[in-house]
Amino acid sequence: MNIMLVSVRERTREIGIRKAIGARARDILSQFLVEALALSLAGGVIGIGLGVLASLGIGIYAGWGFVFNPITVVAALGFSLIVGVVFGVWPASQAARLDPVVALRYE
Repeated sequence: MNIMLVSVRERTREIGIRKAIGARARDILSQFLVEALALSLAGGVIGIGLGVLASLGIGIYAGWGFVFNPITVVAALGFSLIVGVVFGVWPASQAARLDPVVALRYE
């Protein structure tokens, strides 16, 4: 959520320009929601990759077996995407509600 809030603040002027030339609130909302989903998906994939590598390394080091369950991976990716949507909605809606004139004056 903090990353999305910073992203909205850094691009306030861009949002103002887009709204001034006719972008609707749902266009701005969808832009930031897609960005939140992409960030959360990337984070989920990186986390799953690191988790699989760590558990494989520990399994080899300790002499244990390694079991890979694809349902767990799908559940982890789904949870990551849900977190991205939940924590991306507020910054996205905040960006969509910006007044174009105020956003253009923002420095």
